[in-house]
Amino acid sequence: MSSTPDKPPTREERKKCWKLRDEYFACLDKLNILDPVLVEKQPDRATSCLDKKKHYEDACMASWVEYFNKRRVLDERQKQYLKFSEEQSGKK
Repeated sequence: MSSTPDKPPTREERKKCWKLRDEYFACLDKLNILDPVLVEKQPDRATSCLDKKKHYEDACMASWVEYFNKRRVLDERQKQYLKFSEEQSGKK
């Protein structure tokens, strides 16, 4: 991240971070990898995404990377829960 620790990222830096995050997550989607932590544990499963991962992590603050990665998993769990809930209630 190019911003100093005591200075928040500029609008352009935020846009770049979000763009690179979206590209990285799209790459993971193509490989059916939901949790980005899996790439840390098994990089051979996502070799085609490692370059995008590096750019994403370089462009975003570490706290943002951690948040976005966790949010990705939580969002999917919420979608699955809502789908299950709708199916159980008979609503569609």
